[in-house]
Amino acid sequence: MSQENLAEKLHVTRAKLAALEIGQTKAPQPEDYIRFSDFFTISIDSLIKVNLSSLGELKLRELEAGNDVYMMGGKIRVLAITVDKKQKENTEYVPVHAKAGYTSGYNDPEFIAQLPKFSLPNLPRDKSFRMFPITGDSMLPIVQGSEIIAEYVEDWKNIKPQTPCIVILNGQQDFVFKMLTLRERTFLLESLNTTYKPYEVGIADVLEIWQFYSYHSRHMPDGPTEMKEVKVLIDQILADMQILKKNQG
Repeated sequence: MSQENLAEKLHVTRAKLAALEIGQTKAPQPEDYIRFSDFFTISIDSLIKVNLSSLGELKLRELEAGNDVYMMGGKIRVLAITVDKKQKENTEYVPVHAKAGYTSGYNDPEFIAQLPKFSLPNLPRDKSFRMFPITGDSMLPIVQGSEIIAEYVEDWKNIKPQTPCIVILNGQQDFVFKMLTLRERTFLLESLNTTYKPYEVGIADVLEIWQFYSYHSRHMPDGPTEMKEVKVLIDQILADMQILKKNQG
C-alpha cells in the first residue's frame, strides 16, 4: 500500500503520516493512536507498550488477525489443547455442529475442553493433532463425510507448495480443506476436483492451519472406471510394442 493510500484511509495528510513514520512526531495526538488502532486492529496499549519490531512473524500474524494481547484480554494465542490422565495430549474432534463456533472458540481452552477427544496409538507424540469432518466434493476422491486427521502448523513459512491442509478462516462459519500454497501476502487455495477454481485469501484472514496427516472414511473407494481400464490396456500394448522392437533389433 502506498503512503498516499494509507494516509487517505487513516484520514491524515501524507505529510503527517511521513512525519509519524520517520519519528519526527514524538508525541502523536490521541486521535492518531485511535486511527492507527482501528485500522490495524491493534490496541493502543500494544502500540505504546509493545516493541512490534521485536515480534516474530507468527505473533505478528496473530496481531494482524485481531488476536491482540490487550484487546483480547489474554496472552498472544498459543494452541489450546487437552491432555489425558497420563498427561498425554489428546486428539480433539470438531463435530459438524461445532463448526460454526470453532472460529470464535479455537483459542479458548474452555471451548476446546468441551470437544470430543480421543487418542490414536500411532500418532507422533511430539505433534498436536485434531480431527475435522469435511463436506462437499471439492477434494474428491476424498469424499464428503470423511474425517481428516491433521497436524497443527505453527510456522507457516515451512509449508511446501500444494500441501493439503485444513484452513481456519476468520469470519467464516466453516473451515476449508484445500491444497495450500504460501505466496508473498496471500495463500492460494486449490481443490483436487478441477471443476472448482483456485482462489486466494489474505494471510491476515487465516486463524489456524492444520496439515493433512491421514483420513478416515466409511465409504469404499470407487472401482476402476472404463477410462482407467482402457488406459491400462493401452499401456500394456505400448509395452508389448517396445519389447517387439527390441527383439527385432
